[in-house]
Amino acid sequence: MAQTIKLTISLPRSLVSFADDLAKVRNATRSKVFADILQEFAEQRKRDQLIEGYRAMAEQHREFAARALPLVNEVLPG
Repeated sequence: MAQTIKLTISLPRSLVSFADDLAKVRNATRSKVFADILQEFAEQRKRDQLIEGYRAMAEQHREFAARALPLVNEVLPG
């Protein structure tokens, strides 16, 4: 189980009210709501980074193919 750390933060009242409402809906503690939201954010950020990386790789592969195709056509005339 992950180690938990107690901390004190300051938030706008509206966010605290939102968290309290969400805690009631989820039947969870306020701490659990904040932990879940941060975990969801971290997972989304990781997905976004992976998507960005895959798109960059795809672009590199397209560029390589564009440079390599003329060479292939030279070596293996159609």
